[in-house]
This record gives sequence, structure tokens and C-alpha cells, in this order.
Amino acid sequence: MASSSALSRISTLQNHISPLEANNKLRSLVKISPEVSDAISNGRAVVALESTIISHGMPYPQNLQTAKEVESIVRENGAIPATIAILNGVPCIGLNEEELERLASLGKSVQKTAGRDIAHVVARRGNGATTVSATLFFASMVGIQVFVTGGIGGVHRHANHTMDISSDLTALGRTPIAVISAGVKSILDIPKTLEYLETQEVYVAAYKSDEFPAFFTEKSGCKAPFRVDSPEDCARVIDANMKLNRQAGILFAVPIPKQHSAAGNIIESATQRALTEAREQKVTGSAETPFLLARVNELTGGTSLAANIALVKNNALIGSQIAVALSQLI
Repeated sequence: MASSSALSRISTLQNHISPLEANNKLRSLVKISPEVSDAISNGRAVVALESTIISHGMPYPQNLQTAKEVESIVRENGAIPATIAILNGVPCIGLNEEELERLASLGKSVQKTAGRDIAHVVARRGNGATTVSATLFFASMVGIQVFVTGGIGGVHRHANHTMDISSDLTALGRTPIAVISAGVKSILDIPKTLEYLETQEVYVAAYKSDEFPAFFTEKSGCKAPFRVDSPEDCARVIDANMKLNRQAGILFAVPIPKQHSAAGNIIESATQRALTEAREQKVTGSAETPFLLARVNELTGGTSLAANIALVKNNALIGSQIAVALSQLI
């Protein structure tokens, strides 16, 4: 057992570790691409991107093509893309072309990695595609303030019986990063998800709309808590959140473009059928969302997948503009 004087010296050393030194120690545990590292160091706009949409969201090679197109949109709008994944046990912030190709070709054999799974995947030197909660963790670790995704997880329908609530919501409640998404997936219970986000003190605003969007469609029937109308509006909210040292995150919900919005009743009908099939086949937990999205895509003849790709690209456009506006304020 350590002596009291030894414990005192350890405590003194711990108290003298600066936040910068602690942050540098954390950064040494991940691989940051030179481009992303340079952008962060020089205060340039960076946009974090998750990787589950690549490995589990669509088939190869469509997933690779979409990932490249999303990164191109980010670049064209003045920001640097930082796609995040775990490869051979190493968390990677920013993937090169070879790494993107590998992740896309491995597809569903890559473990879908939420926040709770990170240590397991790293310890086993495995490959992990990060969900919203895991991507938030790594983006926060290196100081990225803006994260673009398709849609976040939420409170599942019948959660009062299953207790199935996505860790995305609690991660947002404790990670001060702005997430740009198309709202909440229509396979979820949207009103309960908004209530849970309020409980987690997450700032939620719809982009150029008074109504919270429902992923595939522009409207959910739920009023958004707040409204923002420009990238500059969003940047000022993020900046204020940072300066006030709030530890909760921000959700900017961007409606899918009108020309790509699928008919809401078609999507809802397919969703109800997919939910019934999931219960009959006892599909639960982390396997449920990929099953539901794939089944809805089948039932709608590919309409939902086309809408999914369109909304991700639109989110990348808006998210990049927000990141650039933020870099001009800081």
C-alpha cells in the first residue's frame, strides 16, 4: 500500500496536469489524419462524419460512392471532412481513400460501435463503425465542434415495455457538440424522443422550419423547441454554448429537401409493417434499426434509401456552412 506521502505526491502531480496536457494524452490514443490535424491546429472548419452509415447503411459499392460524395460536399463548402472509425483497434479521425474503401467493402462484418462498445473494439483490435454516440466521443476528444449525420437514434416505439432508448440521446446530453441531422428516424417515437432530449438539456432547433422534421419527410407533427434560419444563426448558438461552458450538446434538425421528400403515408405504412415483422422475428436491440431501415427500403421499392442519401448530402452541405461560420467567430 502506498504511503501517505507517496499518495500526496501523486495527487500533487495529478493536480498539475494541465487540460492541454490531458488533451494531448488523449489525442495520442487516436490516429488523426494530417489534413484533419492541420485544420484543427489552425482553427479551420472541420466536420465530423460517422461511419455506421457506410458499413451498415447501404450495400457496397453504393456506400463507398456515397461516402466519397459526402466528403466532397464538405470540401466544396470550405470545410475538412473527418470520417471516424476504428480500424485494427485504432480510432481513426479522418480516413484516407484506402481506409474508406476497406471500411465500405467489409460492410456489415465491421462491428456497429456505440459509445459503450469502444473499449471492447479497441481492446480486441477490431474494426468498428461508429454510431452517433461513439462519433460524438471521438470528435469531442480532438476538439471538433460540428458533426453531420443522417438521423440520430431516439426513443423506440413501445419503449414503455422494452426500455429501448438510444445512447445517442444521453451522449448528446453530455457532449457539447453540434449535431446536424434530418431530425429523428420515423421508425422511432418522435414526441417521446423530443421529451427525452429536453430532459438531457439538449438544445434542439429546426432549420428554416417551425416543425421538427421526421427524417424521410419534412414534417412530424411536432413543433420544434427553437428555430434557426442560417448557418450564422447556428454558429452563434454553438459559440454561446462553448463560452458558457455548457456540457450538453446541440441538435440542428434540417428537413429533407422538398424534391426528395418521400410520401409520408407510404413511409409510415411500410414502417408499421416492418415493426410488426421485427417483433415477430424477435429482432431487438442494436439489430433493430438496421433491420427496420432495410425492410422499409424494400417495401418502398428503394424510395427510402434514395431519400436517405439525399438528406445526408443536404446535411453535409448545411453542416459545412455552419462549421465555416463557426470558424469565423472563434
